[in-house]
Amino acid sequence: MSSRGLIKSMMVIGSAQAVNILISILRMKVLALLLGPNGVGLLGIYNGLKDVVVVAAGIGMGSSGVRQIASVKGEEQELSLVRRVLFAAHLVQGVLAMLGVWLLRAQISEWLFGDRGYATEVGLIGLTILLTLLGTAQTVPLQGMRRVGDLGHVTIISALVGTIAGLAAVWLYGEPGLIWFVVLQPLVTIVIVMRYTRRLPKPTAAHPSFTEIWDVWKPMAKLGIAFMLGGLATMVTLLLIRSLITHELGLEAAGQFAAAWGITMTYVSVLLAAMAADYYSRLTEVINDRFAATQLMNDQVHLGLAIGGPVLLLLIGLAPWAVTLLYSAEFTPAVELLQWQTVGNLVKLTSWPLAYSIIAAARSKTFFVMELSFNIVFLATSWILLPVLGLQVTAIAFFAGHIVYFAIVNTIVHKFQGFRWQPQSLLLLLLHFTLALALLALARTEPLLAAITSIGLALATGLFGLREILIKTGPGGRLTARLTRIYEVIGWWPIVHTKTKPDNESTK
Repeated sequence: MSSRGLIKSMMVIGSAQAVNILISILRMKVLALLLGPNGVGLLGIYNGLKDVVVVAAGIGMGSSGVRQIASVKGEEQELSLVRRVLFAAHLVQGVLAMLGVWLLRAQISEWLFGDRGYATEVGLIGLTILLTLLGTAQTVPLQGMRRVGDLGHVTIISALVGTIAGLAAVWLYGEPGLIWFVVLQPLVTIVIVMRYTRRLPKPTAAHPSFTEIWDVWKPMAKLGIAFMLGGLATMVTLLLIRSLITHELGLEAAGQFAAAWGITMTYVSVLLAAMAADYYSRLTEVINDRFAATQLMNDQVHLGLAIGGPVLLLLIGLAPWAVTLLYSAEFTPAVELLQWQTVGNLVKLTSWPLAYSIIAAARSKTFFVMELSFNIVFLATSWILLPVLGLQVTAIAFFAGHIVYFAIVNTIVHKFQGFRWQPQSLLLLLLHFTLALALLALARTEPLLAAITSIGLALATGLFGLREILIKTGPGGRLTARLTRIYEVIGWWPIVHTKTKPDNESTK
């Protein structure tokens, strides 16, 4: 199994997501300056509500849909039928969710904010939910059919246009404009993505009967429900923690939490999106071949740590400056939250490729139990200790939850898929985890020294990780040759390329 295809896809989507990060930085900086911690906290609650209902209403058909499209990619009639069913399902489910939120808008407002003053804004979140699901119905075929370049274009253009339109609404209307900021994001995505879905082969299957729709929808929904419950557990946990912070410590504390969460999750979601664009469909195709699947999982862990690990180390050391730069000096309490969350996300970056094998193998119940483990630790620890220890305990609980999750995922994947760690992947994991904990301890006592140290460690681990990538990709290509010469110059040579099987070959 070659790593070259994975790396190419990660570079395309990763580049697009890097641009998206810059846009997100600008967006959050402007919002922080215009509205302060209260506005950032309010936006976090709006997005939290939207995410929870989107996950529930989508019943996981985004994930199961990608898997289904990847598995029937060469069968024209089946592919056409799946695409039609996906769009119809997201439309119907989105309309029902929108109506439900609108009818319960007053009760939801009272639950989230303690009064009904935000009922209209909550009702408009229902429209956002419908638009988000329709956008998902358009992007799933692109991912399932490995249209990585198109996904990259959609990511950049929709983020840019949506940010400009959303910030204009906030600029004109102040805090009341936040709701339009939320609504405009998925609307812009739909407009942009339709330009690219038109390039896909038009569905050739006749309009399906109800029986045909049911036969396609039922297995996708059955698998998707487990994914939905797992995702919903995370979303509900986050929403409950935001609400708990608001009630216990106030909206400003919720803004501090949202600031830290926004920085760390923006970067990690970029890495995961870059990997998932191609990795999920590849893993689905080979999941029944234990050797090939194990090789692919190790490759993805290896690449994820080699590329993402150095930046996470850098983020731990430079957290005080990152928070001030991306938000303002008012958000200083978010620094410690960000550092603990970043260490937790290093563990998440390692667990994620393994967890996807459970999705690819369609082990829905196992996936749900696995996802629930993190949320139980995260929510229970925060719920019990927040009134006693304050806001920082939420980040420590996040880290603890991912440690438990990592242990459970490893046990499950070894049992069901026969997964075993390769020495290179395990070495990178232990290296980055040890350095992250050491940096975290140093940052709590000597912030300036930790910042300087993090820069040196990021450069060193980056060079080491790049060398590991070059070993996996093998010779060939101008960029590979140029990068290899860097190691010749510094004397870190030779680079011995590993021999791996081509993408179209599997080992029984």
